[in-house]
Amino acid sequence: MNKKDSMQAPGDKVKKALKWISETVTKCPGKKRRDILKEAEIRFDLSPAECEFIDSNFA
Repeated sequence: MNKKDSMQAPGDKVKKALKWISETVTKCPGKKRRDILKEAEIRFDLSPAECEFIDSNFA
């Protein structure tokens, strides 16, 4: 894989994280939102600002 293949557009990580969060909430409704966001932060290498954006704008 070359460098170009491994780079993502800035919003791609957030889009992928939102999709994963949505799927996780559906599959595991009892899981705490904070735990899901922390896992997404690690899984998708989100910045604190991206996590705050997701937390603030998507219920």
